[in-house]
Amino acid sequence: MSLLSFELPSLETIELEPDGETLRVWLNRPESRNAHNQLMIREVGDLFSALNGQTQFRVAVLGGRGKSFCAGADRKEGPPAAANDREARYINQLGRRAARAIEDCEAVTIARVHGHAIGGGNCFATSCDFRVTTADALWYVPEVELGVPLPWGATPRLIAEMGMSRARQFVMTSERVNGHTAVEWGLAHEVCDGEEELDAAVERWVARLLDLPSLSVQMAKHQLRGYAQLTRLGDLSEFDGDASARSITSEDAQARFGTF
Repeated sequence: MSLLSFELPSLETIELEPDGETLRVWLNRPESRNAHNQLMIREVGDLFSALNGQTQFRVAVLGGRGKSFCAGADRKEGPPAAANDREARYINQLGRRAARAIEDCEAVTIARVHGHAIGGGNCFATSCDFRVTTADALWYVPEVELGVPLPWGATPRLIAEMGMSRARQFVMTSERVNGHTAVEWGLAHEVCDGEEELDAAVERWVARLLDLPSLSVQMAKHQLRGYAQLTRLGDLSEFDGDASARSITSEDAQARFGTF
C-alpha cells in the first residue's frame, strides 16, 4: 500500500466525482447557487488539505452544481456561536484557510466557472491554478461596496494574478466583470460561450496536464508557488478575519448588508 493512500471523505456540501487521475469537486448547494456557509468553507479547506496526502489524483477540477459556481456568502446563515474569543477568531479565519488550502494543493487545480463567482466564490476560483469561465459569468467582489474589507487573503492573490492596477480597480470599486473581461484582466485563462463549450474546454486543460510528465508538472507548480510566496514575508492576510469581524459591526456595513 502506498504511504500516500487516500480515501474520499464523506461531505455534506460538496460532491466528489473521481475520474481516473482527475477528481471533480462540485460545490453542491444548487438551491442557493452554491452560496457558501460555514460548513462548506470548512469542507473545502479540509478536502484540499487532504489531497496533499495522496498521489492518486493529479488534477482537481472545482465547479458548482446548478446555475452557478458560487454566489458568495449565504446571508441566511447567521454568524456561528463561539465558546470564547479565540474560537471566534479561528472561525473568522476559516475562509482564508480554505483559499490557502486550494492554493497550496499538491494537485493541479482548475476552476470551472459559470453563473456567479462572487465574494468567497471569487476567492475559491482565483485560488485555483487555472480558471475557465463562461462569457456571461459574473466575477465580482462586493465587500468594499458592503462596507467591509476584502478578506480571505484575496487581495495579495488578486494583485499577483491581475497586477496592482487592475486589482485596485476590481476591489476598490467593486466592479462587476463578465468572462471576457475576466480573461483580459487575468482573472481567468479561457472564456467559453456556454456550459457545453465550458466542459469541453475544461477537458482540454485536464487532458493537456495529464499528458505532461507528472513530476515535472508538480515541480513547476512548486517553483511558481515558491516565487509567488515571496509576498508572504509580510503577509497581512493573517489579520483579514480580524478586520472583517471588526468592520462588519460598523454602521455602514450593518445598513448595507441588508440591501444586497
